Amino acid sequence: MTLKATTSLPDARAFLGDAPVMAKRRVAEAGGASDTKQLRVAIVHYWLVSMRGGEKVVEELCRMFPQADIFTLVCNRDRISDFLKTRNIRTSFLQKIPGAQRHYTKMLPLMPFALEQFDLQDYDLVLSSESGPAKGIITRADALHVCYCHSPMRYIWDQFHVYRHGLPWVGRALMSITAPMLRAWDVTTSSRVDVFVANSDYVASRIRRFYDRDSIVIHPPVATDDFAVGKGKGEFYLYAGQLTTYKRPDIAVRACTEAGRKLVVIGEGEQLAYLKSIAGPTVEFLGHQPFNVLRDHLSRCRALLFPGTEDFGILPVEAMASGRPVLAFDAGGARETVSSPQVGFRFGQQTTEALLETMAAFEEVEDDIDPHAIRAHSLKFSSAVFRDRLSGLIEQQLSTHGDRSADVFRRRPG
Repeated sequence: MTLKATTSLPDARAFLGDAPVMAKRRVAEAGGASDTKQLRVAIVHYWLVSMRGGEKVVEELCRMFPQADIFTLVCNRDRISDFLKTRNIRTSFLQKIPGAQRHYTKMLPLMPFALEQFDLQDYDLVLSSESGPAKGIITRADALHVCYCHSPMRYIWDQFHVYRHGLPWVGRALMSITAPMLRAWDVTTSSRVDVFVANSDYVASRIRRFYDRDSIVIHPPVATDDFAVGKGKGEFYLYAGQLTTYKRPDIAVRACTEAGRKLVVIGEGEQLAYLKSIAGPTVEFLGHQPFNVLRDHLSRCRALLFPGTEDFGILPVEAMASGRPVLAFDAGGARETVSSPQVGFRFGQQTTEALLETMAAFEEVEDDIDPHAIRAHSLKFSSAVFRDRLSGLIEQQLSTHGDRSADVFRRRPG
């Protein structure tokens, strides 16, 4: 049987141009929370190889849009939550490269090519979760693209030299060659985003500096309900997190060693051997620990020591949800979370001496600090607040975007 065309070539082209009509109507009609269920939604995350702050945001996005599909460059299902394992996760061609789940960071020059291979033409709403490359995906012209930016890529922007110095000479040479091209691609693809959402004022300022784009600040979700105020006075200072250079765990280790204060260190990383070499007998290293151990130590510590610069920093909020104060370096997201002496102290110099002075000031008033007031402050950053603010923003943008798309369609000739 032979099929015969029943439309002329011009008519066929017109039909193809009208193909997104139903999608435009879905966007135009999605004016409320219940209406968003009819949208085709894609969540794009740079890589799913652990469960850190960015992945917690992806979980919340999936709860807001249970119909969403997830697109990611590389996924290690053994290292993600049971909840994410139930989602429809689509990976790039990088997933097929041997060792990709461990050495994905070495594939940075290939990531723009891999990202642009994702076909998102069926999706009305695209939510990119950006810290590595994620916002550079190519969407349908009338789709709404909202980028939740945890950070512009540190390793090609303000932390370029820090990361480069930590590589062997071959890596340094390759990074020097590829970084300018990646920066150009990163800036160019910022125009593919309709709305930037920053996780802190600090990140908003970096989005403005690197991309020349405004953004709306919505702090990331913290599972404050998973924590509770501990009983009694804290027993030790606590450092938790990756043991990497830019987080400056050495400041906490040196300060507690010099002051003879007990410090518990939870975490692993390339600085572990060095930190052990400078630590005194009052410092205890526990390595990587499961969540229940971290939660227990957060509830029993005197204070969390946070000497690094983070874009937001979820751990200080988790400590505050446990009723414990935070002693943080006065930079990054800590300026927004450790915002008063009732919840902690900030030190102005990223040095051991500055932390020692802050510890002394804290210990003078330690008995007067109210753990329940600290926890009440942490609730400003809860998952419920995140969902309310982000869903309200998306609904407003869908309404505006839908009107604009519908208007463009009405004006199309013929």
